[in-house]
Amino acid sequence: MGTMLDGESYLGKVLVRPLTESGDVKLYLWPVRCLKSKMGGPTFGVEVKGDEVIRFDPHGPRGHWHKGGYDKLGAGGSHVEFPDGLSDIGGQVSWSLEQIREQGQQLIGEAGYPDQAASLDPEKVRAATEDVLAQMESAGELRLKAIEQGLIAD
Repeated sequence: MGTMLDGESYLGKVLVRPLTESGDVKLYLWPVRCLKSKMGGPTFGVEVKGDEVIRFDPHGPRGHWHKGGYDKLGAGGSHVEFPDGLSDIGGQVSWSLEQIREQGQQLIGEAGYPDQAASLDPEKVRAATEDVLAQMESAGELRLKAIEQGLIAD
């Protein structure tokens, strides 16, 4: 369920959903991830057999994402900026979930898992991405709580 780093904190209920019939490919969500650098927000990604291959960090102006194999390439080697002009959390979340729905097979294949990419179940992908949105909505004001607690700088 994603690589958790020492010194980071996490708020909210973690969500994990299968994207394949076998359950080898999963989507996870941390509603609020608070980094040591005092930035944060939702973090979600896709893992294959326990290896994190895609990660989205929609954290606003400093948001970004990771492709090609987060665990294999490391944070720096897999780092990608969001498209120009996409600097709000809501827009980054929507764009990221669209990437999973529409480019998931390609992204997982590029990370070195062509067989698992081919086994993505479109209905499970749709349901999982909808569950991410619902979980984030039910998490309410967790990001504001993290700011109030000094875990994230606004």
